[in-house]
Amino acid sequence: MKHIIEIPTLDALPEAAEKFVALMGDETVYAFHGEMGAGKTTFIRQLCRALGVEEDLANSPSFSIINEYRSDTTAELMYHFDLYRLESVDEALEIGVEDYFDSGALCLLEWPERIEPLLPDDTVVVELKVNPDDSRTLTVTTPDE
Repeated sequence: MKHIIEIPTLDALPEAAEKFVALMGDETVYAFHGEMGAGKTTFIRQLCRALGVEEDLANSPSFSIINEYRSDTTAELMYHFDLYRLESVDEALEIGVEDYFDSGALCLLEWPERIEPLLPDDTVVVELKVNPDDSRTLTVTTPDE
């Protein structure tokens, strides 16, 4: 099923993140697609805040590839992946991505196309598109049931 969330400005990010949270089901792996500069990290940071992660903890994992967060409100574990620098699926296997996916923790992936063959069948596909007016459109596609 597809859901569309419009993000007209940066000020609308908190509301967009709340709408996204309302769409979240039992799936734990979310694959965020979008061109460089589309706002994937910015949206995921806001999403983490909406899920109860302390504001200053939710940063891009660009240098570490994976950041771990814990929600202050639910104590749930979350992983934020920035896979841009991975050069192969084998490299992803070496860092244990499949173990993260199997952990039951929430996994938020930037640049998931780098490890496409490893993504679970129930991965939620999230596309972030930059519109001509610089607004963003978030398309959330949940797996068919």
